[in-house]
Amino acid sequence: MIRLLSTDFDGTLVDHYGNPPVDDELFSVLRDLRSRGVLWAVNTGRDLHFVDDGLREFVFPIEPDFVLTAEREVFHRGADGSWQDFGDWNRRCYDAHDVLFESASVLLDDIRLFLKQAGEGAEPILEGSRMVGLASKSEEQMDRICEFLERERVKVPGFAYMRNTIWVRFCHEAYSKGTALAELARLTGISRDEIFAAGDHYNDLPMLDGVHAKWVMCPENAVQAVKQTVIGAGGYVAKNRCSSGVVEALAHFGAFSRA
Repeated sequence: MIRLLSTDFDGTLVDHYGNPPVDDELFSVLRDLRSRGVLWAVNTGRDLHFVDDGLREFVFPIEPDFVLTAEREVFHRGADGSWQDFGDWNRRCYDAHDVLFESASVLLDDIRLFLKQAGEGAEPILEGSRMVGLASKSEEQMDRICEFLERERVKVPGFAYMRNTIWVRFCHEAYSKGTALAELARLTGISRDEIFAAGDHYNDLPMLDGVHAKWVMCPENAVQAVKQTVIGAGGYVAKNRCSSGVVEALAHFGAFSRA
């Protein structure tokens, strides 16, 4: 029995190339599941304020119970209606990243030098003076950058990265969409066997490998690495894109019955 949905947003629920971007049937299914006590978490690479922007932009008639943002943070609705830290996970997450970035200063300098020598126009993403990620000009360029990162990151214990198309976010390996989902499960008392997870890109892999969710899926438009991971976890690769694929998978797993 599924009690918690953990869904990526862009490319999984929202098809930025589709018309409409979100299948209306998804909204009906979410309402039906909510009426039966199923909880819903948006598990996204978006920062917190961009989650509400996206829900408004694509006219979601139902709000998630939780948002897991920046591929690692956990929030729930507070009594005043605002998103608030759920437990002490976020504080621990921020502290771990402060320590990580202090220890990674030499590696970050090496990354800057690599970008300069490559001369392909990839740019660092900054938070203040801290380089927290990269943006490339193409996915092919990001492939080459990730090959470099994969070789070099072993120099700093715990240093990892999350990729989504032409963007990379640096992170501590202990904090991901998967471990954030595990913390949400602990806080809500929901077991792995009661969790459904859906995603389409590299940064979704930590929640789609079967470790933190039993019922895993990806839509037709997912990258090949995601499809392989989902298949390896005994999950479902949908025939349809984005939200239509999510609805297809929920029906496949018996979360609801189609007439």
